[in-house]
Amino acid sequence: MPPPDRLPGTAYGGLNYQPASRDLPTAGYSSRAVTGGQLPAPSCHTPRVLGIATPSPLRRLFDYLPAGPAPAEGWQPGLRVRISFGRRRVVGVIIECRDSSELSLSKLKPIDERLDDTPLPADWLWLCRFTARYYQHAIGDTLQHAMPALLRQGRALTPRTRERWVATPAEHEAARQTLARAPRQVALLEMLRQHPQGLVTQAVLAQSFTREQLKALVNKGLVERHEEPMTGGQQSPGAVLAEPALPLNGEQAAAMARLHDGLDTFHPCLLHGVTGSGKTEIYLQLIEAVITRQRQALVLVPEIGLTPQTLERFRKRFQCAVVALHSGLTDNDRLDAWEAAASGRAPIVIGTRSAIFTPLAAPGVIIVDEEHDGSFKQQEGLRYHARDLATLRAQRHAIPVVLGSATPALESLQQAVAGQYQHLRLTQRASRHAPARLELVDLRGRTRRGGLAPPVIDAIATALEAGHQVLVFINRRGFAPTLACHACGWLAECDHCDAHMTLHRQPPVLACHHCDHRQPLPDACPSCGSADLRPLGSGTERTEETLAERFPDTPVHRIDRDSTRRRDALENTLSEVRRGAPCLLVGTQMLAKGHHLPHVNLVVVVNADAGLYASDFRALEHSAQLLEQVGGRAGRSAHPGRVLVQTLHPDDPNLRLLAAHGYDALAEQLLKERHAAGLPPFRYMALLRLEGPREADVNALADSAATATRAFIEHSGLDIDCLGPVPAPMERRQNRYHMQIMLSGDQRSRLHAACARLIAWMEAEPSARRIRWSIDIDPQTLS
Repeated sequence: MPPPDRLPGTAYGGLNYQPASRDLPTAGYSSRAVTGGQLPAPSCHTPRVLGIATPSPLRRLFDYLPAGPAPAEGWQPGLRVRISFGRRRVVGVIIECRDSSELSLSKLKPIDERLDDTPLPADWLWLCRFTARYYQHAIGDTLQHAMPALLRQGRALTPRTRERWVATPAEHEAARQTLARAPRQVALLEMLRQHPQGLVTQAVLAQSFTREQLKALVNKGLVERHEEPMTGGQQSPGAVLAEPALPLNGEQAAAMARLHDGLDTFHPCLLHGVTGSGKTEIYLQLIEAVITRQRQALVLVPEIGLTPQTLERFRKRFQCAVVALHSGLTDNDRLDAWEAAASGRAPIVIGTRSAIFTPLAAPGVIIVDEEHDGSFKQQEGLRYHARDLATLRAQRHAIPVVLGSATPALESLQQAVAGQYQHLRLTQRASRHAPARLELVDLRGRTRRGGLAPPVIDAIATALEAGHQVLVFINRRGFAPTLACHACGWLAECDHCDAHMTLHRQPPVLACHHCDHRQPLPDACPSCGSADLRPLGSGTERTEETLAERFPDTPVHRIDRDSTRRRDALENTLSEVRRGAPCLLVGTQMLAKGHHLPHVNLVVVVNADAGLYASDFRALEHSAQLLEQVGGRAGRSAHPGRVLVQTLHPDDPNLRLLAAHGYDALAEQLLKERHAAGLPPFRYMALLRLEGPREADVNALADSAATATRAFIEHSGLDIDCLGPVPAPMERRQNRYHMQIMLSGDQRSRLHAACARLIAWMEAEPSARRIRWSIDIDPQTLS
């Protein structure tokens, strides 16, 4: 296995599992800091010093003295303790057990309290230490991110329990004579006998029975009371499946056979299937094989909106506990699910990005659905990529990892081309219709209503008359991108950002989508006093209004962040849509990610140009993925679909290539361009981001940091490019000025060495204490 300073076989690395040429530096940790991914061996004696990771941004451990009774198995890494840290009392995690400290033992504080008898799972701690090291982040802050909130607060890792009431065997029938005058107890007993697995208290009380009646039956020996964990406590005996698996076509069967062959080894696979090709069915049958072997499956999905849909399908298929982990859970529910996974009671764990840190008692497979999706990359704080950590975990446990997508990230695709990932192709849809090709609609010289050209409105009318559903995709929420004065050209701009204010009608307000600043609509132009203020462009609200006026007898459902704020609003709307009645869906990219809409026959993309000419070199890749994904919602059932893409640049060669030959052809061309330009995945990249309230201070620090980094690179002979500093694509945001320095190199270890030196310089530079800064390893966006 490669040393723990690398992501083995990740899409970003293009690595071939050979040992690194050198170890990575400790990225600014003190000598007591984590120096690799391996955990020290548990101590066999009482250590004199405990190296503890605290919830702070400091890249080091802090030494404390053990106090109180030692745990039965001795002090060891992974135990949580409560300590005095400055003026606070915080929960820390023991990382090292040593006999000495850089400080005199007389100057060290003892811990206040030991919180655990047994350490947190060793594989979880290993993953956190690797993550902190690779992404150049503080180990204490990494551990805080990877733990449920209640563990961070000191709650014990024990499950909440509930009562289950089970009728006793038939030989106790004679005791029923005592119930002659208790008809409600007789009815309760009969109900329990109809449920051999018993019923929980809430289910019993919901049928108008009382706890006193339950206790009376227990006292008479007719009912038994059992305590069980609230999550993953009751497993159905017998078969794994609650409903039979679906038949596979030839391509699916071939892919399943190859996946079965690698169930007992590290087996990275790119499941590259067109939308609607049945990737989820392959996931389900693979998980069945894993559960049959008494092992667990971890499934990552890109967003919370997909979690209810995925959970429902998995729970219908399997007769075992399926738990969810995402930010929408309560703290208690999240801790219960985390503990059920760690104990092994939950064979299937489904979650969003942060679920990659869920410990598993018997890992069997990791699946990353829609692996190309940008939401798998954390953009604040600990900037990890869940897809790449999934590959790391799979190699650590010698299990397969499946990355599924219709539009793979170029990094993953290059790994497959290079032979590092097994490339499994699915080219046929379950509906037997070929995926719809993009049809470009030229907007030049055409008037538009709500952003829609006349030929597109006619196509929508035809689809609705045929009884189909139509999806109108516009990746701008609100009524219009901005408000303008027709007399003098004034534009509504945010006072805090280099951005226009978005016009909303529900409620009427101008809002900045970058800092959330809001202000009322002006009665007249603030510049010239004219009352002729007009919305420019179209957002989801304006398109919804236009369609409602044009098709008054057809329901129009708008799906964006504003319309789905209420709990279960998205799932309730999609449930209504899936009933099949003709309707219009107007939405943002929330609709483009994995939703199965079998009755959508026509997809309209209002504006395809937004991502074609952005400054970020990944913009074209992300835009093409989005177009293919949203186009994939059409024609997934009995009728072939159409995808109409409105554009002011119908002659753009990239857009024409995407429309004529699909994403794969464009991806092949983009890989050639990336190789020629020395960009990922053929070169490794890191980004230093700086932001502060004073532009001069940010610029001065950025200039000094770049100068110091270039001097270090030249002195050490590292083959690293240091570009910048340059302003971020949006220089001023929330009244803070943003600058960037980019580092890139052919060897990951050398890039990390340069990053570590840059971090050390920043931590030692007094002026950096007034500026917020962060390092982003393998950045996914330059914004």
